[in-house]
Amino acid sequence: MEILSIHKNLSIEKDFNIIVDEMNDIIIHRLLNKGIKPKLIKQKVIESFNDHSINAQDTYNWLLNNQINSNSIFLLGFFNYYGIVTSSNYEKAFNLFINASGKNHTLAQFFVGNCYKYGNGTIKDDKLAFKYYKKAANKDDTSAQLEIGYRYTNGIGVEKDFKKAFYLYEKAAKNGNMIAMFILGLCYKDGKGVGKDHNKAFKLFKQSVEEGHSDGMEMLGHCYNKGIGTGIDKQKAIELHQTAANLGDKRSQNRLALMYENGDGIIKDINKAIYWYKKSAKQGYEKAKNRLERLQINNA
Repeated sequence: MEILSIHKNLSIEKDFNIIVDEMNDIIIHRLLNKGIKPKLIKQKVIESFNDHSINAQDTYNWLLNNQINSNSIFLLGFFNYYGIVTSSNYEKAFNLFINASGKNHTLAQFFVGNCYKYGNGTIKDDKLAFKYYKKAANKDDTSAQLEIGYRYTNGIGVEKDFKKAFYLYEKAAKNGNMIAMFILGLCYKDGKGVGKDHNKAFKLFKQSVEEGHSDGMEMLGHCYNKGIGTGIDKQKAIELHQTAANLGDKRSQNRLALMYENGDGIIKDINKAIYWYKKSAKQGYEKAKNRLERLQINNA
């Protein structure tokens, strides 16, 4: 992973400031804006320390004694939130995020929203989560735009408004968020907040897959299977569902099982159908549970 201007064996104050600023701006903010899940970003941060021979413990110790700006305050909160070289401490993390948020730190505002969303280090409060997500969303933080869009879609902490949700998903997608591309594709597919347009839906699913989003892979396979916004191509559908299923996507596991059960574009194989239904059902996917039960009864 790219970290600009960082060299091995850094120890002086200027170098720690570079590490802190670039951890914020290049790693955490860039990955969140792309649509990488926060828990995966924790691993990316740890990998980045290792790849560049930066001592994470030394960085943490420096942060403890140098709460000099909003970036250093936020990063100390991030370390405590995810338990990087220290025990996870949501309450301490929340207080640090609140502090940095008061200094207009965008990432901190997003994480304050997360704390209120999940009740981490503070009370669970959907209205306060919405307030802080909105602060970050107004500064083009795509993860916050996604959260606000989701809340408008489902009426969480705010009244439902599909058009406002669509507007935010569109902004986040244009700013490169692969999850937003996928959700925007669903909006066009189902006509939520915008008129139905299967061609645009297909293009957005394809774009999200090219950016690495597995949910997009599942929907793209579905499009090829049913001819949604493109010609029917069973082979491509199977390949996409197989790849997503191998990655653990429960919907693709269910769709692949259904194709094996019916011999839809593939040689009928009830044993393989049962195998993939079981995989999907184990993850709690109700459709797979129901089809598995029916299939096992019929083949008993």
